[in-house]
Amino acid sequence: MTRTALVTGAAGQDGVLLARHLIAAGYRVVGTVLPGSESPLQPYLDGVEIESHDLRDAEGFERLLDAHEPDEVYNLAGFTSVGASWDAVDLVHEVNTAAVEAMLAALVARRGRTGTAPRFFQASSSEVFGPQAPNPQDESTPHDPQNPYAASKSRAQQATVRARTDDGLFACVGILYNHESPLRGVQFVTRKIIRAAVEISEGRQESVSLGNLDVSRDWGAAADYVVGMHLALTHEEPGDYVLATGVLHSLQDLLELAFGAVGIDDPWPYVRQDPALMRKADAPGLSGDATRARERLGWTPSTSFEQLVAEMVDVELRRVRTGVEESPEYLRG
Repeated sequence: MTRTALVTGAAGQDGVLLARHLIAAGYRVVGTVLPGSESPLQPYLDGVEIESHDLRDAEGFERLLDAHEPDEVYNLAGFTSVGASWDAVDLVHEVNTAAVEAMLAALVARRGRTGTAPRFFQASSSEVFGPQAPNPQDESTPHDPQNPYAASKSRAQQATVRARTDDGLFACVGILYNHESPLRGVQFVTRKIIRAAVEISEGRQESVSLGNLDVSRDWGAAADYVVGMHLALTHEEPGDYVLATGVLHSLQDLLELAFGAVGIDDPWPYVRQDPALMRKADAPGLSGDATRARERLGWTPSTSFEQLVAEMVDVELRRVRTGVEESPEYLRG
């Protein structure tokens, strides 16, 4: 019998990649998008049943459960900008915490009415650990959130754990470290660097202005991470899992790889450091220990940092040369 998955935030990077992974696995996928929103990633959602839904609409979520009777729910939607979270504290709480608590309550209530409830996956973030956490972090590392986004994700994670331990729901948390793909938005510095490398190599841009290139992150491939999400919800027991590579790379590493991939061995004549983009020295980047995911789920990242950057550069070259910004042909698999 065909399984049904409900994916919130289906028009985002992770939502698209997860939906496509599940469809390839034989699922029927229902994906939610914010009412009135237009996503540039819409071309990738062929085969997904789209529903307009605001996470804050608790009754709307209950109607989705009644209408589609999903076997699995993946909550990938939310307020995602760390920087912007300082100016939208109430909204961040409503979307990232209160909405999750309401979703979990709806699942408990549904089980009370029908005897069953869908399995639930909550996307958390390495931000919950705070910038000073010693490396590497795992599922037992204490939370020390230092911004409204991180605090909201920490509270939602705790609510998900309570729903599992106190209410008996099959509820899992994925603690996601930085993950990229060719679908990454142009507002992110990783895509900015890759786009600049391509346009400079094509003679369409003279230079790129950047801030601190010493910033380090544990970057993985988003296509690998959505596989981890699916493995978590199809495992025999629910649990929480760090999804990470365990390896740190700097923006300078990314810059040099991206320019090298387009045949520019020395990128520095094209780089301008803009004081307006400089920040105080970042704390050492966080790296995750995904031992539990490897041992329990059999999950390991299959894409190296070098392969990830090369893939993103290849797609960006196709975008610039064809003028087509988004096409399903840009995704592997």
